[in-house]
Amino acid sequence: MIWILAGLALGVVVGYYLPFTYSIDYSLYMSVAILATMDSIFGAIKSGFEGKYDNIIFLTGFIGNALLAIILTYIGDRLGLPLYYVAILVFGSRLFDNLSIIRRHIVTNMRNKKRGK
Repeated sequence: MIWILAGLALGVVVGYYLPFTYSIDYSLYMSVAILATMDSIFGAIKSGFEGKYDNIIFLTGFIGNALLAIILTYIGDRLGLPLYYVAILVFGSRLFDNLSIIRRHIVTNMRNKKRGK
C-alpha cells in the first residue's frame, strides 16, 4: 500500500512541475478518466486495509476503469447524449463508499490503540 501512496505523491509532483497541457476539447474525457483512476486508487487502499490487495487486479482495474470511462464519454459525445454522467455517478459513488470504509478502518484502529488492544 505504501507503493500506491508513493506513486500517487510522485505523480502529483511530476504533474505539477511538467508543463503538460491538453486541449479544452479533451477536458471532459480527462476529468472522467481521473475520476475513474481515483476510484481505483481508493479501492486499492481499501483492499490493502482489508488484506485483499492484488497488484494485477489493481493495474487492470486502474487501466480498465479509465478506458471504460473514456469510451463511455466518447460514445455519448458521438451520440449527443451525456453518457459521462453514468461514469460520474458510478465512480463517484464508489469513491465515497471506499473512502467511508477507509475512514472507518482508520478510526477503528485509532480507537483500539487508545484502548490498548
